[in-house]
Amino acid sequence: MRLIRMRMVKMLSRVMGFSGLVRIGSLFFLSVLSGSAFSLVVLQYHHVSTETPSSTSISPALFAEHLQFLENEKFSVISIETLPALLDEARKTGAHLPDKTAIITFDDGYGSIYEHAWPLLKKRGWPAAVFVNSQPHDVKNPRYMSWAQLREMSKGGVTIANHSDSHPHFLRRREGESLSGWQQRREAEIAFAQKRIQKEIGRAVKMYAHTYGEYDEALLKHLSDKGYLAFGQQSGPLSLESHPQLLPRFPFGGVYGGDDLAAKLYSLPFPKLTAMVQDSQGRLLVNPELPLGEHQPVLTLSSPILRFSKQAQCFASGQGAMAVQLKGSSLVARPAGPLPVGRSRYNCTVHAGGGRFYWYSHVFIRRLNSGAWYQEY
Repeated sequence: MRLIRMRMVKMLSRVMGFSGLVRIGSLFFLSVLSGSAFSLVVLQYHHVSTETPSSTSISPALFAEHLQFLENEKFSVISIETLPALLDEARKTGAHLPDKTAIITFDDGYGSIYEHAWPLLKKRGWPAAVFVNSQPHDVKNPRYMSWAQLREMSKGGVTIANHSDSHPHFLRRREGESLSGWQQRREAEIAFAQKRIQKEIGRAVKMYAHTYGEYDEALLKHLSDKGYLAFGQQSGPLSLESHPQLLPRFPFGGVYGGDDLAAKLYSLPFPKLTAMVQDSQGRLLVNPELPLGEHQPVLTLSSPILRFSKQAQCFASGQGAMAVQLKGSSLVARPAGPLPVGRSRYNCTVHAGGGRFYWYSHVFIRRLNSGAWYQEY
Protein backbone atom coordinates (compact mmCIF):
# COMPACT_ATOMS: atom_id res chain seq x y z
CA MET A 1 0.00 0.00 0.00
CA ARG A 2 2.82 2.43 0.82
CA LEU A 3 4.50 1.66 -2.53
CA ILE A 4 1.24 2.33 -4.36
CA ARG A 5 0.88 5.69 -2.61
CA MET A 6 4.44 6.74 -3.47
CA ARG A 7 3.95 5.83 -7.12
CA MET A 8 0.77 7.93 -7.19
CA VAL A 9 2.64 10.90 -5.70
CA LYS A 10 5.41 10.64 -8.29
CA MET A 11 2.89 10.39 -11.12
CA LEU A 12 0.92 13.43 -9.92
CA SER A 13 4.14 15.39 -9.45
CA ARG A 14 5.17 14.81 -13.06
CA VAL A 15 1.73 15.80 -14.38
CA MET A 16 0.92 18.79 -12.19
CA GLY A 17 4.12 19.90 -10.55
CA PHE A 18 4.78 20.02 -6.82
CA SER A 19 2.70 23.12 -6.08
CA GLY A 20 -0.29 21.74 -7.94
CA LEU A 21 -0.04 18.49 -6.02
CA VAL A 22 -0.13 20.34 -2.72
CA ARG A 23 -3.09 22.46 -3.83
CA ILE A 24 -5.33 19.56 -4.86
CA GLY A 25 -4.34 17.06 -2.24
CA SER A 26 -2.74 18.59 0.82
CA LEU A 27 -4.42 16.18 3.22
CA PHE A 28 -3.50 13.20 1.05
CA PHE A 29 0.06 14.48 0.83
CA LEU A 30 0.30 14.81 4.60
CA SER A 31 -0.77 11.19 4.92
CA VAL A 32 1.91 10.09 2.44
CA LEU A 33 4.59 12.22 4.07
CA SER A 34 4.03 10.64 7.47
CA GLY A 35 4.11 7.13 6.01
CA SER A 36 1.51 4.50 6.79
CA ALA A 37 -0.91 5.80 9.41
CA PHE A 38 -0.52 4.26 12.84
CA SER A 39 -2.26 4.82 16.13
CA LEU A 40 -1.22 3.17 19.37
CA VAL A 41 -3.14 4.87 22.15
CA VAL A 42 -3.32 4.40 25.91
CA LEU A 43 -6.69 5.01 27.57
CA GLN A 44 -6.85 6.16 31.20
CA TYR A 45 -9.75 5.71 33.63
CA HIS A 46 -10.23 6.19 37.37
CA HIS A 47 -13.70 5.37 38.75
CA VAL A 48 -16.17 3.32 36.70
CA SER A 49 -19.27 4.37 38.60
CA THR A 50 -22.15 6.85 38.79
CA GLU A 51 -21.69 7.33 42.54
CA THR A 52 -18.16 8.75 42.62
CA PRO A 53 -16.76 12.24 41.85
CA SER A 54 -17.84 13.12 38.32
CA SER A 55 -14.52 14.73 37.41
CA THR A 56 -12.76 11.36 37.58
CA SER A 57 -15.64 9.01 36.81
CA ILE A 58 -17.12 7.29 33.80
CA SER A 59 -20.41 5.42 34.07
CA PRO A 60 -20.39 1.63 33.70
CA ALA A 61 -22.72 2.00 30.70
CA LEU A 62 -20.37 4.42 28.94
CA PHE A 63 -17.36 2.26 29.72
CA ALA A 64 -19.20 -0.69 28.16
CA GLU A 65 -19.81 1.47 25.08
CA HIS A 66 -16.08 2.23 24.87
CA LEU A 67 -15.24 -1.48 24.87
CA GLN A 68 -17.94 -2.22 22.32
CA PHE A 69 -16.59 0.49 20.04
CA LEU A 70 -13.10 -1.00 20.26
CA GLU A 71 -14.54 -4.38 19.37
CA ASN A 72 -16.71 -3.08 16.53
CA GLU A 73 -13.81 -1.14 15.03
CA LYS A 74 -11.57 -4.21 15.30
CA PHE A 75 -8.95 -2.56 17.51
CA SER A 76 -6.31 -4.77 19.08
CA VAL A 77 -6.29 -4.38 22.86
CA ILE A 78 -2.81 -5.35 24.01
CA SER A 79 -1.06 -5.84 27.34
CA ILE A 80 0.90 -2.86 28.60
CA GLU A 81 3.75 -5.29 29.21
CA THR A 82 4.26 -5.73 25.46
CA LEU A 83 4.94 -2.00 25.04
CA PRO A 84 8.68 -1.92 25.88
CA ALA A 85 9.42 -4.57 23.25
CA LEU A 86 7.24 -2.79 20.67
CA LEU A 87 9.07 0.49 21.26
CA ASP A 88 12.51 -1.16 21.17
CA GLU A 89 11.75 -3.05 17.97
CA ALA A 90 10.38 0.02 16.23
CA ARG A 91 13.42 2.09 17.20
CA LYS A 92 15.81 -0.60 15.98
CA THR A 93 14.10 -1.35 12.68
CA GLY A 94 12.45 1.98 11.86
CA ALA A 95 9.06 0.27 11.71
CA HIS A 96 5.86 1.94 12.86
CA LEU A 97 4.01 1.07 16.03
CA PRO A 98 0.92 -1.02 15.21
CA ASP A 99 -2.17 0.79 13.95
CA LYS A 100 -5.60 0.54 15.60
CA THR A 101 -4.08 -0.65 18.86
CA ALA A 102 -5.10 0.33 22.39
CA ILE A 103 -3.90 -0.20 25.95
CA ILE A 104 -6.46 0.17 28.75
CA THR A 105 -5.28 1.58 32.09
CA PHE A 106 -6.86 2.53 35.41
CA ASP A 107 -5.34 4.73 38.11
CA ASP A 108 -5.68 4.30 41.89
CA GLY A 109 -7.26 0.84 42.14
CA TYR A 110 -10.81 1.81 43.06
CA GLY A 111 -13.36 -0.88 43.87
CA SER A 112 -15.58 0.13 40.96
CA ILE A 113 -12.90 -1.18 38.59
CA TYR A 114 -13.31 -4.66 40.02
CA GLU A 115 -17.09 -4.38 40.20
CA HIS A 116 -17.89 -2.87 36.81
CA ALA A 117 -14.84 -2.90 34.50
CA TRP A 118 -13.21 -6.22 35.27
CA PRO A 119 -16.22 -8.41 34.31
CA LEU A 120 -16.44 -6.74 30.90
CA LEU A 121 -12.72 -7.10 30.27
CA LYS A 122 -12.67 -10.70 31.47
CA LYS A 123 -15.59 -11.58 29.18
CA ARG A 124 -13.57 -10.43 26.17
CA GLY A 125 -10.27 -11.83 27.41
CA TRP A 126 -8.74 -8.36 27.16
CA PRO A 127 -5.72 -7.26 29.22
CA ALA A 128 -5.51 -4.01 31.15
CA ALA A 129 -3.29 -2.30 33.71
CA VAL A 130 -4.14 -0.91 37.15
CA PHE A 131 -1.72 1.60 38.65
CA VAL A 132 -2.14 1.33 42.41
CA ASN A 133 -1.06 3.55 45.27
CA SER A 134 -0.34 0.89 47.86
CA GLN A 135 -1.37 2.64 51.08
CA PRO A 136 -5.20 2.47 50.75
CA HIS A 137 -4.96 -1.22 49.88
CA ASP A 138 -2.76 -1.82 52.90
CA VAL A 139 -5.21 -0.11 55.28
CA LYS A 140 -8.20 -1.81 53.59
CA ASN A 141 -9.90 1.41 52.54
CA PRO A 142 -13.40 0.28 51.42
CA ARG A 143 -13.31 2.53 48.35
CA TYR A 144 -10.39 0.54 46.97
CA MET A 145 -9.89 -3.03 45.82
CA SER A 146 -8.39 -5.50 48.24
CA TRP A 147 -5.04 -7.10 47.50
CA ALA A 148 -6.94 -10.36 47.02
CA GLN A 149 -9.03 -8.79 44.28
CA LEU A 150 -5.93 -7.34 42.67
CA ARG A 151 -4.30 -10.78 42.75
CA GLU A 152 -7.37 -12.25 41.07
CA MET A 153 -7.18 -9.66 38.31
CA SER A 154 -3.44 -10.20 37.94
CA LYS A 155 -3.99 -13.91 37.38
CA GLY A 156 -6.57 -12.98 34.73
CA GLY A 157 -4.13 -10.91 32.67
CA VAL A 158 -4.28 -7.49 34.36
CA THR A 159 -0.96 -5.81 35.10
CA ILE A 160 -0.69 -4.27 38.58
CA ALA A 161 1.78 -1.38 38.48
CA ASN A 162 3.17 1.46 40.57
CA HIS A 163 1.33 4.70 41.37
CA SER A 164 3.34 5.58 44.52
CA ASP A 165 2.41 4.65 48.09
CA SER A 166 0.27 7.55 49.38
CA HIS A 167 -0.51 9.36 46.09
CA PRO A 168 1.07 12.70 47.06
CA HIS A 169 1.62 15.82 44.98
CA PHE A 170 5.27 15.14 44.18
CA LEU A 171 5.90 18.78 43.20
CA ARG A 172 5.05 20.08 46.67
CA ARG A 173 7.81 20.33 49.24
CA ARG A 174 6.71 20.18 52.85
CA GLU A 175 7.35 23.07 55.18
CA GLY A 176 10.95 22.94 56.35
CA GLU A 177 11.81 20.06 54.00
CA SER A 178 15.23 20.28 52.39
CA LEU A 179 15.73 19.75 48.68
CA SER A 180 17.52 16.45 49.28
CA GLY A 181 14.87 15.35 51.79
CA TRP A 182 12.13 16.12 49.28
CA GLN A 183 13.86 14.11 46.57
CA GLN A 184 14.46 11.19 48.92
CA ARG A 185 10.83 11.19 50.01
CA ARG A 186 9.63 10.98 46.42
CA GLU A 187 12.03 8.16 45.63
CA ALA A 188 11.06 6.29 48.80
CA GLU A 189 7.33 6.54 47.92
CA ILE A 190 7.92 4.83 44.58
CA ALA A 191 10.34 2.23 45.97
CA PHE A 192 8.01 1.27 48.82
CA ALA A 193 5.01 0.82 46.51
CA GLN A 194 7.11 -1.34 44.21
CA LYS A 195 8.05 -3.61 47.13
CA ARG A 196 4.44 -3.88 48.28
CA ILE A 197 3.26 -4.85 44.77
CA GLN A 198 6.04 -7.43 44.50
CA LYS A 199 5.07 -8.96 47.85
CA GLU A 200 1.30 -8.99 47.35
CA ILE A 201 1.09 -9.79 43.63
CA GLY A 202 4.26 -11.84 43.28
CA ARG A 203 5.67 -9.67 40.50
CA ALA A 204 6.16 -5.96 39.89
CA VAL A 205 6.81 -4.57 36.42
CA LYS A 206 8.98 -1.47 36.08
CA MET A 207 6.12 0.84 35.15
CA TYR A 208 4.86 3.94 36.92
CA ALA A 209 1.98 6.43 36.48
CA HIS A 210 2.56 10.01 37.64
CA THR A 211 0.19 11.03 40.45
CA TYR A 212 -2.06 13.88 39.28
CA GLY A 213 -0.06 13.80 36.05
CA GLU A 214 2.55 15.99 37.78
CA TYR A 215 6.28 15.66 37.21
CA ASP A 216 9.54 17.56 36.90
CA GLU A 217 12.87 16.86 35.23
CA ALA A 218 14.43 15.43 38.41
CA LEU A 219 11.61 12.92 38.82
CA LEU A 220 11.82 11.87 35.17
CA LYS A 221 15.56 11.33 35.53
CA HIS A 222 15.11 9.21 38.64
CA LEU A 223 12.55 7.01 36.90
CA SER A 224 14.88 6.66 33.93
CA ASP A 225 17.83 5.76 36.16
CA LYS A 226 15.73 3.07 37.85
CA GLY A 227 14.54 1.65 34.54
CA TYR A 228 10.87 2.65 34.75
CA LEU A 229 8.59 3.27 31.81
CA ALA A 230 6.22 5.98 33.04
CA PHE A 231 2.89 7.48 32.00
CA GLY A 232 1.45 10.96 32.35
CA GLN A 233 -2.05 12.38 32.01
CA GLN A 234 -1.47 14.56 28.95
CA SER A 235 -3.50 13.37 25.98
CA GLY A 236 -2.22 12.05 22.68
CA PRO A 237 -1.13 8.88 20.91
CA LEU A 238 2.20 7.19 21.51
CA SER A 239 5.12 7.72 19.16
CA LEU A 240 8.80 6.92 19.10
CA GLU A 241 9.40 10.58 20.02
CA SER A 242 7.35 10.25 23.22
CA HIS A 243 9.42 10.66 26.38
CA PRO A 244 9.73 7.13 27.84
CA GLN A 245 9.12 8.50 31.34
CA LEU A 246 6.22 10.70 30.23
CA LEU A 247 4.15 8.62 27.82
CA PRO A 248 0.78 10.20 26.91
CA ARG A 249 -2.62 8.77 27.74
CA PHE A 250 -6.13 9.86 26.87
CA PRO A 251 -7.99 10.47 30.17
CA PHE A 252 -11.71 9.75 30.41
CA GLY A 253 -13.95 11.13 33.14
CA GLY A 254 -15.91 14.29 33.80
CA VAL A 255 -15.56 16.71 30.88
CA TYR A 256 -13.44 14.09 29.15
CA GLY A 257 -16.38 11.71 29.01
CA GLY A 258 -15.80 10.13 25.66
CA ASP A 259 -17.91 11.98 23.09
CA ASP A 260 -14.73 12.19 21.02
CA LEU A 261 -13.61 8.61 21.67
CA ALA A 262 -13.31 7.84 17.95
CA ALA A 263 -11.16 10.90 17.26
CA LYS A 264 -8.85 9.98 20.12
CA LEU A 265 -8.56 6.32 19.17
CA TYR A 266 -7.77 7.23 15.56
CA SER A 267 -5.43 10.10 16.44
CA LEU A 268 -1.90 10.16 15.05
CA PRO A 269 1.34 11.47 16.55
CA PHE A 270 3.06 14.38 14.83
CA PRO A 271 5.98 12.74 12.97
CA LYS A 272 9.50 13.76 14.03
CA LEU A 273 8.05 16.18 16.56
CA THR A 274 9.97 18.56 18.79
CA ALA A 275 8.13 20.69 21.35
CA MET A 276 9.43 23.80 23.09
CA VAL A 277 7.83 25.97 25.78
CA GLN A 278 9.00 29.52 26.50
CA ASP A 279 8.05 32.24 28.93
CA SER A 280 7.25 35.85 28.05
CA GLN A 281 10.98 36.64 27.89
CA GLY A 282 11.70 33.81 25.49
CA ARG A 283 13.38 31.69 28.16
CA LEU A 284 13.02 27.93 27.89
CA LEU A 285 10.69 26.23 30.40
CA VAL A 286 11.48 22.54 30.93
CA ASN A 287 9.09 21.78 33.81
CA PRO A 288 5.28 21.98 33.73
CA GLU A 289 5.18 24.15 36.87
CA LEU A 290 5.17 27.77 35.75
CA PRO A 291 7.49 30.25 37.47
CA LEU A 292 5.70 32.84 39.60
CA GLY A 293 4.48 35.68 37.43
CA GLU A 294 4.53 33.61 34.23
CA HIS A 295 0.97 32.72 33.29
CA GLN A 296 0.93 32.68 29.47
CA PRO A 297 3.56 30.23 28.20
CA VAL A 298 4.15 29.98 24.46
CA LEU A 299 4.24 26.54 22.84
CA THR A 300 6.23 25.86 19.66
CA LEU A 301 5.82 22.57 17.78
CA SER A 302 8.08 21.56 14.90
CA SER A 303 7.24 18.71 12.55
CA PRO A 304 7.71 18.16 8.79
CA ILE A 305 3.96 17.82 8.24
CA LEU A 306 3.36 21.41 9.39
CA ARG A 307 5.06 22.72 6.26
CA PHE A 308 2.19 21.30 4.20
CA SER A 309 -0.65 22.11 6.58
CA LYS A 310 -3.08 24.93 5.83
CA GLN A 311 -4.68 24.98 9.26
CA ALA A 312 -3.88 23.97 12.83
CA GLN A 313 -5.95 24.30 15.98
CA CYS A 314 -4.78 24.64 19.57
CA PHE A 315 -6.95 24.97 22.66
CA ALA A 316 -6.07 26.10 26.19
CA SER A 317 -7.88 24.91 29.32
CA GLY A 318 -10.62 27.35 30.29
CA GLN A 319 -10.01 29.58 27.26
CA GLY A 320 -10.87 27.66 24.14
CA ALA A 321 -9.10 28.36 20.84
CA MET A 322 -5.62 29.88 20.97
CA ALA A 323 -3.89 32.16 18.48
CA VAL A 324 -1.86 29.89 16.19
CA GLN A 325 0.86 30.94 13.77
CA LEU A 326 2.14 28.53 11.10
CA LYS A 327 5.55 29.27 9.64
CA GLY A 328 7.51 26.70 7.68
CA SER A 329 7.54 23.45 9.61
CA SER A 330 6.68 25.12 12.93
CA LEU A 331 3.54 26.02 14.83
CA VAL A 332 3.50 28.71 17.55
CA ALA A 333 0.52 28.80 19.93
CA ARG A 334 -0.23 31.62 22.38
CA PRO A 335 -3.10 31.77 24.90
CA ALA A 336 -5.46 34.74 24.90
CA GLY A 337 -5.06 35.28 28.63
CA PRO A 338 -3.44 33.89 31.79
CA LEU A 339 -3.85 30.21 32.49
CA PRO A 340 -6.02 29.41 35.52
CA VAL A 341 -4.57 28.33 38.83
CA GLY A 342 -4.11 24.57 38.95
CA ARG A 343 -3.45 22.10 36.15
CA SER A 344 -4.02 23.14 32.53
CA ARG A 345 -3.39 21.71 29.10
CA TYR A 346 -2.69 22.92 25.61
CA ASN A 347 -4.12 20.53 23.00
CA CYS A 348 -3.07 20.96 19.37
CA THR A 349 -4.45 19.11 16.35
CA VAL A 350 -3.91 19.15 12.59
CA HIS A 351 -5.97 17.34 9.95
CA ALA A 352 -4.16 14.24 8.72
CA GLY A 353 -6.71 13.17 6.11
CA GLY A 354 -9.20 10.33 6.23
CA GLY A 355 -10.97 11.88 9.20
CA ARG A 356 -7.87 11.54 11.40
CA PHE A 357 -5.91 14.17 13.31
CA TYR A 358 -2.35 14.63 14.44
CA TRP A 359 -2.59 15.28 18.19
CA TYR A 360 -0.28 16.74 20.85
CA SER A 361 -0.94 17.85 24.43
CA HIS A 362 1.18 19.68 27.01
CA VAL A 363 0.54 20.04 30.75
CA PHE A 364 1.03 23.22 32.80
CA ILE A 365 0.74 23.77 36.55
CA ARG A 366 0.22 27.21 38.10
CA ARG A 367 0.36 28.07 41.78
CA LEU A 368 -1.61 30.84 43.47
CA ASN A 369 -0.23 34.35 42.93
CA SER A 370 1.09 34.27 46.50
CA GLY A 371 3.25 31.27 45.65
CA ALA A 372 1.15 28.97 47.83
CA TRP A 373 -0.27 25.75 46.46
CA TYR A 374 -3.94 25.61 45.52
CA GLN A 375 -6.38 23.35 47.37
CA GLU A 376 -7.44 20.12 45.68
CA TYR A 377 -11.12 19.18 45.78
